[in-house]
Amino acid sequence: MEASKMGRGKIEIKRIENNTNRQVTFCKRRNGLLKKAYELSVLCDAEVALIVFSSRGRVYEYANNNIKSTIDRYKKASADHSNTCSIAEINAQFYQQESKKLRQQIQTLQNSNRHLMGEGLSSLNVKELKQLENRLERGITRIRSKKHELILAETENLQKRETELEYENACIRAKIVENERLQQLSMMPGHGHDYNAIQAFLSRNVLQLNMMEAEPLYRPLPDKSLHLG
Repeated sequence: MEASKMGRGKIEIKRIENNTNRQVTFCKRRNGLLKKAYELSVLCDAEVALIVFSSRGRVYEYANNNIKSTIDRYKKASADHSNTCSIAEINAQFYQQESKKLRQQIQTLQNSNRHLMGEGLSSLNVKELKQLENRLERGITRIRSKKHELILAETENLQKRETELEYENACIRAKIVENERLQQLSMMPGHGHDYNAIQAFLSRNVLQLNMMEAEPLYRPLPDKSLHLG
């Protein structure tokens, strides 16, 4: 045990067995403690309350303020600190639980993805394998339906474009024929005076162009079912 100076000598820090010596030491140490409490309150402007009970049950106290108000202030501060600690502990437990739930969800999703890829199937029973098979079949059905829809739309767009190109080509051919006939008429003798012949020629070409423009640009697709694998 450590030793402490007492006056000119040293005593061991432990209970003093001799009653008289113990009482003398109590009185000296009590007075010194009260003096130090007073000095602390004056020098540091601190609120100090000191309570000492002797072995015989007598009470000694010091307070630079009302000792009851100091005790009430201490209780309030202790309660606030306890509540703060309790709230911090509750928040910590909540976040720990949420973190655990999120880790479990991540693990479940990873296992599900592995199962869909055909991996880690040894841990599944027959019922779970059947459920996994049904999920895959429903997914494949949806994928095939979407693929069929996209192919059908692409085919319709291609046929529409082909119809437009055919119409454009027909217009170009009609213009070429018109130019060729105009050249033939220009080479005929007296073509400058044959007004009726040119008018008849133009009428025929205008009629032909009107008939071509009356044709629809887009023909609906025949009802053909696509068989997709």
